[in-house]
Amino acid sequence: QVQLVESGGGLVQAGGSLRLSCAPSGRTFRYNAMGWFRQAPGKEREFVAAHRWSGGTTYYADSVKGRFSISRDNAGNTVYLQMNGLKSEDTAVYYCAASTRIYSSVSDYYTKTYNYNYWGQGTQVTVSS
Repeated sequence: QVQLVESGGGLVQAGGSLRLSCAPSGRTFRYNAMGWFRQAPGKEREFVAAHRWSGGTTYYADSVKGRFSISRDNAGNTVYLQMNGLKSEDTAVYYCAASTRIYSSVSDYYTKTYNYNYWGQGTQVTVSS
């Protein structure tokens, strides 16, 4: 059984930074993509960023471009989300997700929750204004 474990959430003032981490535990597996999504109270879960294993292509939601950065460690098992210039509207539970299903480089595939088959439990990020 594969589990994704997130860490790094917390409370930060507007304009501050946080770095989220996501690492798989349990049996080893090879994913094609790993992404971050977030869900604010009363809203649907939305795409934030994704990293494609092959070629290392990254994808971002327009709302976080230029402020957030997704990366992975050299071993390829841990993925990070560096969040700078945080705003109050970034407040949400952030979920890590991994996909063994996405093979295309087309960005639209990476933004859909149903293309990810492994999910973490989520970590709260709260930005105070």
